[in-house]
Amino acid sequence: MSKASSTRNPAIRVGIGGWTYEPWRDNFYPKGLAHAKELSYASRKVSAIEVNGTYYSTFKPETFRKWHDEAPEDFVFSMKASRFSTNRKVLATAGESIERFIDSGVSELGDKLGPIVWQFMPTKQFDAEDFEAFLALLPKKEGSRTLRHVMDVRHESFIVPAYRALAKKYKVSTVFTDADKFPSFEEPEGDVAYARLMMADAKQKTGYAPKALDAWAERARGWTTAPKKREVFVYFINGAKEKAPAAAGALLERLGWTPPAAA
Repeated sequence: MSKASSTRNPAIRVGIGGWTYEPWRDNFYPKGLAHAKELSYASRKVSAIEVNGTYYSTFKPETFRKWHDEAPEDFVFSMKASRFSTNRKVLATAGESIERFIDSGVSELGDKLGPIVWQFMPTKQFDAEDFEAFLALLPKKEGSRTLRHVMDVRHESFIVPAYRALAKKYKVSTVFTDADKFPSFEEPEGDVAYARLMMADAKQKTGYAPKALDAWAERARGWTTAPKKREVFVYFINGAKEKAPAAAGALLERLGWTPPAAA
C-alpha cells in the first residue's frame, strides 16, 4: 500500500477469495497473463486475499514463502484453516489437526499473515462444552508471532449469548456475512471485524449496486472504531464470484485506497 493510501484507511482491508479462478482470466486478469503471475497481479489490485486452498490441502513452508515474496508490502493473506480441524463430531479431539496446520509453515508469511479462519459445516451445532474445548486448543502464538483466530460458524444455534461469551473469553472473532443462507450476528464480533459478503449480483457491473457499495464503505469505516478500535477485513466471496474483483476494487476506491506499483 502506498504512503498516500496508508494515511486514509490503514485499518480496512478489502479482498477476494483466492486468485485462481477461470472466469477471471481475460476478464479481471489481462488477456494472456501467465497463470504463474496471477497472484502478483491480484495482490496489487486488492489489499488482502482469503486463501481457500489451505482448507482442503496441506501446503509446504516454501509455498507460503513464495506467496509472501510475490505479494507487495503491506499485503495480507487470511488463511482458512484445515477442514480436518473443524469437520468432526467432537471438536475437543482436534488438537493434532490444529497443530499440523499451524506447523505447516503459515508463519513463513511473516507480517503478511492475517487472521486464521476456522470454518464449520452448516450442520455443526453449538455445544458449549465441546466448543470451549476447541477454543482452548487454538494457539495464541506461533513462535514470536501473535495469531488471530476468526470463527466462521454457520448454524443458527451459535447466535446466542453463550457462544458470544465464549468468543469473548478466548478472544476470537466471529465472521459477519450478508448471506441469506447463513446466520450471522448483526455486526462483526471480536477484536478483528471480519466480513464475508456473498450476495453479489451477476447483473451488476461491480457485483453490488453503487448505493450498496457506498453503504458498505460507510459501515466498514464504522467497524474500525466500534465497539473499539480494530482492523477490518471485507472479502467478496461466492455469490456471482466472477464479479468479486470488481466489487472489491469499487469498495477500495470508495475507501480512498491507492494500489501499489505493478511488479
